[in-house]
Amino acid sequence: MSRTDRLMRLMDTMRRLPAPVTAGRLAEETGVSLRQLYRDIATLRAGGALIDGEAGLGYTLTEDPALPPQSFSRLEIEALLLAVSGLRTLGDAELTRAGEDALARIVATLPESQGRHAMHATMRLFRPTTQRPQPQVDMALLRTALWEERSLVIDYLDLHDTPSTREIWPLGLSYSDNHMMLLAHCRLRDDFRTFHVPRIQAMRPGGTSFRPRRVALVREYVSRPCAIRPQPA
Repeated sequence: MSRTDRLMRLMDTMRRLPAPVTAGRLAEETGVSLRQLYRDIATLRAGGALIDGEAGLGYTLTEDPALPPQSFSRLEIEALLLAVSGLRTLGDAELTRAGEDALARIVATLPESQGRHAMHATMRLFRPTTQRPQPQVDMALLRTALWEERSLVIDYLDLHDTPSTREIWPLGLSYSDNHMMLLAHCRLRDDFRTFHVPRIQAMRPGGTSFRPRRVALVREYVSRPCAIRPQPA
């Protein structure tokens, strides 16, 4: 994890957990040692973050009152809470955590009355619990390849349990109640394919870039008649 990402995670953790938060809890939540945690607190303070407290007492993050507060309607607040709660059903723990951290950052900057609305939301999302197959690969590597438009080499087990190794250009992830699918351009077949992410046995960087072709390829895929849309690989 980069230094910037580590410090951002620490800020998000202090926003999310009830204050004051002990150094031990912060270190556990952010995955660093206590010694590193104290250094990160000092770094944030030196950068202008308003953090009250000290070792043994716990820490409280105070948002800068000089910043203009964000403003949302009550319905917009409820919609954000519902959207983030829905992430928990997707089977992607890192994505869920990112959504919760982003929501905590938003709520922390709301005016007091709107902050109370967020704490006492009236709408809840309930979905049947499904036994969704979990990905076996590093989702962070997959997301980075999508964002940076770089190829991946995957070891894949198709729906007939036939193994294959192929290089792909990852184009997009889709989530449904039962499946997590990856749309890609398969270099072996020179065509679009959709892969069941939990059936990818291993994944590694392919070492080539297809930038800036991702948007054009997605448009080509979307423009295809449904009758010739690619089936899952």
